[in-house]
Amino acid sequence: MDEFMLAAIKEARLGLQEGGIPIGSVLVHQGRILGRGHNRRVQQGSAILHGEMDALENAGRLPAAIYRESVLYTTLSPCPMCTGAILLYGIRKVIIGENQTFMGSETLLRDQGVELHVLQDASCIKLMQQFIAEKPALWNEDIGVED
Repeated sequence: MDEFMLAAIKEARLGLQEGGIPIGSVLVHQGRILGRGHNRRVQQGSAILHGEMDALENAGRLPAAIYRESVLYTTLSPCPMCTGAILLYGIRKVIIGENQTFMGSETLLRDQGVELHVLQDASCIKLMQQFIAEKPALWNEDIGVED
């Protein structure tokens, strides 16, 4: 498996160990990780720190050209909020660990010209399936669904 998806999975597992939701992400530019993150809504009491948002935040302020040349790796299909950030910053390629447990806004991303690669990685699927089964209320909160 690609080293960058492995880094995203490592972030997801870190989030789970911290008591949060196991979704991880890394922003990569020219073979180098600029930012890494994981869903920290629970840990930080945040409304917006999904894995992708955390990776972008940890990458810091970057020139627009860097975003356009970067690849975002995420263990789970991006939600509407994270999709908005991807589109806002002009990230043109996203590698997705899986979309079986949650289908994000992939159609919107594709319609806007973003190249998507969905891996359907077994470890990403298992991680989310187990989390959703164990903590359905927390999962629903994270994706904005009422119990």
